[in-house]
Amino acid sequence: MRAARYYDQKDIRIEDIDEPVLKPGTVAIDVAWCGICGTDLHEYLEGPIFIPPAGHPHPISGESAPVTMGHEFSGTITALGEGVTGLEVGENVVVEPYIIHEDVDTGEGQQYQLSRDMNFIGLGGRGGGLSEKIVVERRWVHPIGKIPLDEAALIEPLSVAHHAFVRSGAQAGQVAIVGGAGPIGLLTAAVLKAKGLTVYISELSEARKAKARETGVADEVFDPRDGDVAQKVREATGGRGADAGFECSSVPVVLDMLLDAVAPGGVIVNVSIWGHKPAVDMPKLVLKEIDLRGTIGYAGDHPDTIALVQSGKLDLAPFITGRIGLDELISEGFDQLINNNEEHVKIIVDPRA
Repeated sequence: MRAARYYDQKDIRIEDIDEPVLKPGTVAIDVAWCGICGTDLHEYLEGPIFIPPAGHPHPISGESAPVTMGHEFSGTITALGEGVTGLEVGENVVVEPYIIHEDVDTGEGQQYQLSRDMNFIGLGGRGGGLSEKIVVERRWVHPIGKIPLDEAALIEPLSVAHHAFVRSGAQAGQVAIVGGAGPIGLLTAAVLKAKGLTVYISELSEARKAKARETGVADEVFDPRDGDVAQKVREATGGRGADAGFECSSVPVVLDMLLDAVAPGGVIVNVSIWGHKPAVDMPKLVLKEIDLRGTIGYAGDHPDTIALVQSGKLDLAPFITGRIGLDELISEGFDQLINNNEEHVKIIVDPRA
């Protein structure tokens, strides 16, 4: 089968490799669509980061570069390994793409995303969605019902946004301010809106502001060049400020704005991945008793995220801004997201095209 294989920085090759082997307790899936993630771009430009460098195998998967890429994917079950229950051949599914130790409890309420040596399918080994087929452990497979397979490729990043919402403790009827309207900022806003919050977004880019308005994920979009965003949030909330802020930009001035925009006793969830250590206005954090919380990945979020999409409260179709084949991965995928990123939210790849 064909697959996109990561060798090193700016060295991804489309190759023919052996099909994966079905084993007891695993599920064989024909991949339908796979999204290109910001993490994939970081690996391409600056890596290897999550990907184990050649000669340095990951402690769980035992693999190192070259590895098959892709961790945001959907597909159809083609075979079930011995002992697998609760699934059917022909069922459409998504994969929660974790690589964790076998003895880690992945039951309800468990923080398995924080377990030792955690990594991701499509980065740390065990195949990936940028290939025609994959075999994964039963526990990571989630049926999607009638959700279209192209839209389902966005369930993984949407689960990241859902986990950030859960971490915030925000409730319906409250007010949230999202800093940054890139892919994860828009999806975070989408979850918040679907959960019944009033949502404000702060963003500079004209294209991203337009996408936020077009998708209806924000009640209002503020441009920092048009005035003090925190002040506008206070004016919109009777002087109080937002109940929750979500940092989705990894830009220091956005974090400063959120510290100013949330109400005393408010919560800020950092969703973005930082490539540097920002200065934090600790006096403001202390004097306003703000909770600043981190979030990584997801834990038990996929079923609730899938149900949210199935409810009709959240439409994923407008967030797909490109569909390409595997041979176009670099020219029409990575290069577009690197050099024309303001025009795109999510480019998805058909590994069979």
